[in-house]
Amino acid sequence: MLQATYLIAMAAPVAGSLPSPELLEELSGFFRLLSEPARLQLLCQLKQQGAMDVASLIEATGFSQSHISRQMGQLQRAGLVCCERDGVRLIYAVADPLVDELCNLVQGRLRQRFEEQLRQLQTV
Repeated sequence: MLQATYLIAMAAPVAGSLPSPELLEELSGFFRLLSEPARLQLLCQLKQQGAMDVASLIEATGFSQSHISRQMGQLQRAGLVCCERDGVRLIYAVADPLVDELCNLVQGRLRQRFEEQLRQLQTV
């Protein structure tokens, strides 16, 4: 990943310009991160329930401890979740409001698309 200050400068929108190849690579990596259903499920679980320890995530998702640890590590490195240690327990929480905003945006768009498809089917 590129340095944060460089990314901020790259991400600043300039009217009429296309994203740089470097920014496109970073955007692609971000969407690849979110394209894994297990990571999305874990993010949604944390979004809905709030901070959770690994045992609670195992119970809620049915994933193994090692699978959760791998997925949460990737989300943590991307800055989307944070982790606190409470004795021997690791407690994860959503760290970036972008998660909530992005989930709401995508869910709203999908709902619109499905409602439109349903209207089209009903007129046939």
